[in-house]
Amino acid sequence: MVATMLPPADLLPDVLPSERLTATAMPVPEVRAELRRIPNGRNVVTVVGAYLQSFGVVVAAAMIHHPVAYIAAFLLMGRAFALLAILAHEAAHRLLFTNKRINDWVGRWLLGYPAFTSTDLYRRGHMAHHKEEFGPNEPDMNLYQGYPISKDSFRRKLTRDLFGISGWKNLRGLLRGLSNDVAKVHARRIVFVQLALVAVATVFGRPELYVFLWFVPWTTLWRVNNRLRSIAEHGGMTSANDRRLTTHSVRQSRLARFWMVPYNTGWHLAHHVDIGVPFRSLPALHRELTDAGWVVPGLEYPSYVALWRKLASGQLRATPAQASVA
Repeated sequence: MVATMLPPADLLPDVLPSERLTATAMPVPEVRAELRRIPNGRNVVTVVGAYLQSFGVVVAAAMIHHPVAYIAAFLLMGRAFALLAILAHEAAHRLLFTNKRINDWVGRWLLGYPAFTSTDLYRRGHMAHHKEEFGPNEPDMNLYQGYPISKDSFRRKLTRDLFGISGWKNLRGLLRGLSNDVAKVHARRIVFVQLALVAVATVFGRPELYVFLWFVPWTTLWRVNNRLRSIAEHGGMTSANDRRLTTHSVRQSRLARFWMVPYNTGWHLAHHVDIGVPFRSLPALHRELTDAGWVVPGLEYPSYVALWRKLASGQLRATPAQASVA
């Protein structure tokens, strides 16, 4: 027997198509049209809110100017990069705004570049990810494959993330991109935006704020956050037409949605079922999947902690319900 994270066959009932879902779990056209609506006005407020919870956190810490405020800001900045990255992901799917030019400009300059990401290059690799998870062009195979792993291996990965080793590798890749014919335009834009942030902090006489409340959290806390979320999405799964074999399903708690999976990104199975559904409608699509009996209670892990325990167990895959007491 081989250790695996794949769900057993009895948790994958063959109940489709239905009145509202196709054989591949995609919503039928009438349902899809409703779910795919993009609320431009609400998304403007969402982007502004993300800025208040990222740059605003740095400004607030500087104004309070107390050690506790700086510590709290540092911890919150790991979450802040999740906010920017997930909205940039939404823009990469062109689901943030109905106007393509506005969507791409916001995705690049307001969300991607400040978070050290080229939304355009990310879009190219990410579409390959959606075309065939775990396929030959999967950009994040190193993040997903090989699970479950031992607790010691899992601890080493998170330690490398927390102490900036993984972040340095990402930064080194960005610096190499400055001389790469394909990536240099995007890499230079990222560097330009980062230098602009340094300049703003310097004008206000606080250049250290950029270092300790922007750059360092990106190289440390955000690496931990990104790995934990990524492996919870696809760790140890496989290439398949059935998305229940490519993507984990985890019940969403308020704490998880605040710290790690904001903007409904935790409903990741629904996202992979229909990549054209904006983040606000993912809970509704997930309900469609559960109401149809395609996602059964036993398929869902009761929490991220339960899933991470299983990912780091190095054991045969138990059902999600069993994992909750592991």
